Amino acid sequence: MTEDIDGGVETAAPIWAAFGDLMSVLLGAFVLILVGVIGVQLELSSKLEQEVKQRQAETQRRKTLEQALAGPLAAGRVTLVNGRIGISGNVLFALNSAQLQPEGRALLKSLAGPLSAYLRASDQILMVSGFTDDQRLREGNRRFADNWELSAQRALTVTRTLIDEGVPASSAFAAAFGSGQPVSSNADEPGRAKNRRVEIAPVPRPSSAAPAEKPGA
Repeated sequence: MTEDIDGGVETAAPIWAAFGDLMSVLLGAFVLILVGVIGVQLELSSKLEQEVKQRQAETQRRKTLEQALAGPLAAGRVTLVNGRIGISGNVLFALNSAQLQPEGRALLKSLAGPLSAYLRASDQILMVSGFTDDQRLREGNRRFADNWELSAQRALTVTRTLIDEGVPASSAFAAAFGSGQPVSSNADEPGRAKNRRVEIAPVPRPSSAAPAEKPGA
């Protein structure tokens, strides 16, 4: 009788030991999973916090720019839509001309300082874009072959003026769109006047170009 009892005890001992080992393994796996989940949550939380800070900084930069543009905006000389500053061509240039009018030069001079500060804070650059209506140039206008050339020269004129007034040359470039991007109908003069414009838009600074290969490489 005693031998039967002793034999039962000896048989059960390894089972409990194995069960204990299994629980230890499961507990260890659970702890690893928990640590992994906590790590992922912390990483996501950190990324979310950074994104929120970036958006808040961008919002503050835009507010600062809007405050600097408050006067011209109230006077109707410029528009501000989705971060793009639009200036009526009538304010900047006479019809079919790329020579700045005094009012246009004074306006660009007032914008150069706030734009420079905005660029320094955001590490962006300015794209200065020229646009025209769809009307052919006046007869006898030999300076510009078509609206492409006119819009290009107007964009260059505005870009150079901003640089002359303090915007870093490395932080601005000109682009020409001709009559291809109207914001209003070209069927009447009020619509065409809206299409004759220059837009100034902060855009991301392009990444540095790859280093040039050595001669003979």
